[in-house]
Amino acid sequence: MSTATLPAPAAQPLSIGPIPLSVPVVLAPMAGITNTAFRRLCREYGAGLYVSEMITSRALVERTPESLRLIRHHESETPRSIQLYSVDPVTAGEAARFLVGEGLTDHIDMNFGCPVPKVTKKGGGAALPWKLEHFRSIVEATVRAAGDIPVTVKMRKGIDADHLTFLEAAKAAEGAGVAAVALHARTAADFYSGNADWDAIGTLKETISSIPVLGNGDIWSAEDALRMVEQSGCDGIVVGRGCLGRPWLFGDLAAAFRGEQHKAMPSLGEVGDAFRRHAELLVEFFDDEAKACRDIRKHVAWYFKGYPVGGELRARLAAVESLQQMDDLLGELDRDEPYPGAPAEGQRGRAGTPKKPALPDRWLESRELTGASRAEVTAAELHHSGG
Repeated sequence: MSTATLPAPAAQPLSIGPIPLSVPVVLAPMAGITNTAFRRLCREYGAGLYVSEMITSRALVERTPESLRLIRHHESETPRSIQLYSVDPVTAGEAARFLVGEGLTDHIDMNFGCPVPKVTKKGGGAALPWKLEHFRSIVEATVRAAGDIPVTVKMRKGIDADHLTFLEAAKAAEGAGVAAVALHARTAADFYSGNADWDAIGTLKETISSIPVLGNGDIWSAEDALRMVEQSGCDGIVVGRGCLGRPWLFGDLAAAFRGEQHKAMPSLGEVGDAFRRHAELLVEFFDDEAKACRDIRKHVAWYFKGYPVGGELRARLAAVESLQQMDDLLGELDRDEPYPGAPAEGQRGRAGTPKKPALPDRWLESRELTGASRAEVTAAELHHSGG
């Protein structure tokens, strides 16, 4: 794979509790994306902590087949990291106790950043830290149940610009004994629009001193990661949409944080090889070739962004039904086509537009979880994006 030079100061390694990371890089949980196949692929290119898709604590407590499948890690994955979503301290504690008792994970991340309306309108995700004491009780219960397994918290700035929660929530999480806090520097109202507020990450770093602070939002390249660390002073970065169709970004990030001069510039053939490898790992994950091929279809636009691949071939790849058919289609690529530069870089995934968050009735009138609010929150454990 071709590379370009990238000036980079070396960064300090990061530890999440007892887990040492050679580079301060974390893969953000993304629903339908960060399954074991994608995590393994990213590991093949770089280093860091690779977190699972978000798993609801209720599903784990009930031992649903899908939740048990999603928490599986390949034997090559170490350390193992699982993100839990919960709205109830009892259920959160039971889920953590199950994971630790069965030896299924080395790290638990807690999701309080999901901006999806189906979650926030029931008081979950990015809406939940507004009820500060309820948030605190969930984190405390999880930390107690996890014992020696480190627990981290991922959150957003708050509900909207008038209802910020991240500083109080981070202090509560720090007091509860979490090993690190990560901030996606947008509010729920921002969704993924506009620019992430890296200055808010800096404010959080100034506020929280006893544990690492990780920054998330608008990391599309290794250069972005280094700029975030320089601007905010954060201890590490969390990358989500920037790695879609670009697993080699983790190689760029590892090199940059080690002070090495490296930037991947894959040819079209090398992109095709990574796409094929991803599909192969999905077949192993699903144990079903047809299902794996259906799943890889959503990755086509991300992998081939900026490359001269015609619309007709892209459409056929996005309807692939077997690995043999995929091989035939990939054989039509001009493997020697060089890296296109800027057209292949930048934002990936839909940014959307700001929107009024969907919240339970009268949610913002009190920081306490009242009886009516509590009833709505119990219905919030749905499986959605990690935020």
